[in-house]
Amino acid sequence: MRFVQDIPHTRFRIGLYAWNGKYIVKIEAGPYEQTYKISEMDLTDPAVVPAMLDELFMSRVAQRFQDMDADWQATGERNDAF
Repeated sequence: MRFVQDIPHTRFRIGLYAWNGKYIVKIEAGPYEQTYKISEMDLTDPAVVPAMLDELFMSRVAQRFQDMDADWQATGERNDAF
């Protein structure tokens, strides 16, 4: 996997990578990670990726991270792991 660029964000660590004919957007928050794979055929210029991460998209990403955390906490409680 080849690193392309960091995408600055106030809340999340975001990296753009290229691998196997795809661009990969990796968004990290604490122990959680979301990845989005985009075909290089669908995205001719990776420089447009930061603009694609608009406010609406990032608010959905934030909600998904909250849901991931709630799911993880719930399974830990059900299984006496925490």
